[in-house]
Amino acid sequence: MSAPSSSSAEKKPVAIITIGMAGAGKSTFVQRMNSYLHSQNEYRPPYVLNLDPAVTHVPYEANIDIRDTINYQEVMKQYNLGPNGGILTALNLFTTKFDQVLDLVEKRAGEVDHVILDTPGQIEIFTWSASGSIITDAIASSLPAVVAYVIDTPRTVAPATFMSNMLYACSILYKTKLPFILVFNKTDVQPHDFALEWMTDFEAFQAALATHGGTLDSEGEPTYMNSLMNSMSLVLDEFYKNLKAVGVSSVTGDGMKEFFEAVEASREEYTKDYLPELERARKAKEESLRAAKQDSMNRLLKDLAIDRQNPDFVRQDTWDPAEEEDDDDDEEINIIDKSSDPYPGQYVDLTRSRRQEDEKVNWPRPG
Repeated sequence: MSAPSSSSAEKKPVAIITIGMAGAGKSTFVQRMNSYLHSQNEYRPPYVLNLDPAVTHVPYEANIDIRDTINYQEVMKQYNLGPNGGILTALNLFTTKFDQVLDLVEKRAGEVDHVILDTPGQIEIFTWSASGSIITDAIASSLPAVVAYVIDTPRTVAPATFMSNMLYACSILYKTKLPFILVFNKTDVQPHDFALEWMTDFEAFQAALATHGGTLDSEGEPTYMNSLMNSMSLVLDEFYKNLKAVGVSSVTGDGMKEFFEAVEASREEYTKDYLPELERARKAKEESLRAAKQDSMNRLLKDLAIDRQNPDFVRQDTWDPAEEEDDDDDEEINIIDKSSDPYPGQYVDLTRSRRQEDEKVNWPRPG
């Protein structure tokens, strides 16, 4: 165990955003990261955030816990939501105060090397929800950030499940545009060698797909899903080339050293690729705001110049409150009560309809 050094204190901590489907082992993986970093340097433990409002127990001590701020059960009651909607809404409410979270994290930036975020299993938060974008953008604008996408390796042995995980990973990668690490968890149960082979060898995935049950229809032709996965594997071939993939066991701790080596490589990727793009976007936004302010100022000066040239026009254009009040008094508002009128689609028996006194219509009677 080493004491803190001045060089490590000068470097910003890296934020690890842990994302994955429900049951993939994210919280256990966060606990393993926490334990591993404590064992490496007890003087600089990680700063841990729990963003899952519905979890009943976490196997680590969180520095910031969303459950201390948002009552998930109360959100469900007040907004009449189900479990998934309650989690999404709770996270949306929490992100409205995420600037305070960043302030707390930045105050501790000189004391830690890693900031770890544990997220809910509702993966749609990071595929289309606003709260996911706010969290990733806010973190990445302040600290070097990396996405750790946790995959349940035993459940990924089926080609269809593997392809589903890869499509989600691809969606999150292009949504966040951050350095990305595929974390194949639970390798103590199922080694991840098959997944690495499928990612690097297209023919190996095709062979696994052909031998998997349900790939042929009753006439012996490939099913629609089989053809779709074949096509998608070709599309994702380029996606695989730019990914880092590691296998870990959150139970035994195997692979943690390789994972943090990938994290350090992702830090360099953030500095090299993401940070310049972020600075370019900031400059473009500042330039746009500056141009809008200048345009507003030019239009204001132009209006003032016209007013100086035409003082009579300015006097005519003066607002008279009394005149406006008179206009309001002249207006008549008629309230119409439509509750007695038949609603659209209501059945009316015309043969039994009563005539009004002023109605001069003779209704024919049957018989």
